Amino acid sequence: MASLIPFRALRPLPEHVAEAACPPYDVISTAEARDLAEGRDGSFLHVVRPEVALPLDTDEHDDAVYEAGAKALARFAESDAWTEDETAGLWVYRLIMDGRPQVGVFGCVTVDDYDADVILKHEKTRVAKEDDRTRHILTQRAHAEPVMLTCRDHADVTAVLEATMAGTPVYDFASRNTQHTFWRVQDVDRLVAAFGEIDRLYVADGHHRCKAASRAAAELGGDGEQRYFPAVIFPMSNMNLMAYNRVVRGFEAGANAAWATVVEHLEHVGDGPDPVEPGEVAVYDAAHGWRRYRLPITERNGVADRLDVARLAEHVLEPVFGITDPRTDDRVAFVGGIRGTQTLADRVDSGEWQLAFSMYPTAITDLVDVSDAGELMPPKSTWFEPKLISGVLVHRF
Repeated sequence: MASLIPFRALRPLPEHVAEAACPPYDVISTAEARDLAEGRDGSFLHVVRPEVALPLDTDEHDDAVYEAGAKALARFAESDAWTEDETAGLWVYRLIMDGRPQVGVFGCVTVDDYDADVILKHEKTRVAKEDDRTRHILTQRAHAEPVMLTCRDHADVTAVLEATMAGTPVYDFASRNTQHTFWRVQDVDRLVAAFGEIDRLYVADGHHRCKAASRAAAELGGDGEQRYFPAVIFPMSNMNLMAYNRVVRGFEAGANAAWATVVEHLEHVGDGPDPVEPGEVAVYDAAHGWRRYRLPITERNGVADRLDVARLAEHVLEPVFGITDPRTDDRVAFVGGIRGTQTLADRVDSGEWQLAFSMYPTAITDLVDVSDAGELMPPKSTWFEPKLISGVLVHRF
């Protein structure tokens, strides 16, 4: 069963939270981080993207970057603008984007649950990214950002969430296109007990941070806070997934002929950029605009093989373009659904890409089914919105 651990949060005072809060490290580039941190010494980007304070030519894996992140966190911890809770607690965290609320529990989970597959994964991790996050954790002696997990709905969890939100929030502020609100939980024991009845948690976003937490704990050894890492756990009914779309280039004579053959055998179900149901994909090219097709059914047996992104790979990307490893092949790129379908068309019209594929969003139940089966999803299968905010609740050990 899952363990939910209260923790003593290092956090900005409410009047400083808007300055401190920042996007997660992995949703913005170094250039974007530099722009956002410009003139903001209190931005938590100095911790999660420490290169923002270093010369432009600094490699993000330079020793100086990790040292700068640790120094920035120490500076915040000693600042009058920040405080650290005297007692361990749990939090309710609500995000509202485009009028839609998403509510979860902000607490710590354990590397033991992660290592024992109580916390299930659906995605491969890359060693280089693991190394980077592990080193940040070890240098800072902290988990600076939470991961996003999901679980099956539980009546007691829902009851505590609703009761907590009836009180006065500690933080309530807007960042970018999302309203972020945090309440401290009063009925901690009931919430901990409820999670003790939940048999599995599922990684939604943050696979590399989970793995890095596990590796850091193994390197440090011992018991205690180093074996816990922060997570926001959302009941499945709260989760919002958007499409993760594709653009492709690299047409040669053979690919043109193969694509023409594929199109002939696809069922054309209409025009427009938005698939209306699972199994549909919308394809854009400069000559024809948007056309919608039904993807062929797979004959492969895996749960993950039935996903639309897997069927697109099997019936189009592999046979037409020879793209067998989309993680490394530069003929395919991935575009989060938050950017909209016009972005896809613009990239093709620019001439940089030749085809765009607008996907139907993967369902949260698909993620759970693949994870329960012990399988992995194809890369870039899920895009979660809204994104968690960083720089509000930090776990030090």
